[in-house]
Amino acid sequence: MSSEEFELDLDDLKRRMEGALSALRTEFASLRTGRASASMLEPVQVEAYGQMTPINQVGTINVPEPRMVTINVWDKSLVNKVEKAIMESGLGINPQTNGTIIMLPIPELNEERRRELSKVAGQYAEQARVAIRNVRHHGMDQIKKHKDGMSEDDQRFWQDAVQELTDQMIKAVDEALEHKQAEIMQV
Repeated sequence: MSSEEFELDLDDLKRRMEGALSALRTEFASLRTGRASASMLEPVQVEAYGQMTPINQVGTINVPEPRMVTINVWDKSLVNKVEKAIMESGLGINPQTNGTIIMLPIPELNEERRRELSKVAGQYAEQARVAIRNVRHHGMDQIKKHKDGMSEDDQRFWQDAVQELTDQMIKAVDEALEHKQAEIMQV
């Protein structure tokens, strides 16, 4: 195989690295920061109609004020199940029910809890970095497989391209982490 024929799919590597970044952002959204947000309920699943269902598919989620989330449950028979799912979710929120409306007052975070959440955010970021490095490793392996028919300059070109993409993605992870930790520590 000649060097002209080897073409590393950088778009595929980039798409896979962006997938790790996207997963990180989803995990960050579920971390509570002391401010109410509808996204904090995304990981919560409710047993509805015989299967586990995302909470936003059984009711309307609103944020009427900075420290309050409300869920208007569409089916009255699911109110208790939604309430139970929230209590078991590990969010540390005690739901208050008024008919089909469940109110979730968001307590202020204490300093210790903020530090814990900041560490969890760091762990999520490290998982994303590892995923990105695994994609980088895969790209470098592809280059090594084809190095026999490739000039050293071409090899260097592809390795540099993969490394540059990796550096960009790791930087994006670090920036997302920095932003999330600042948000968590903000009183």
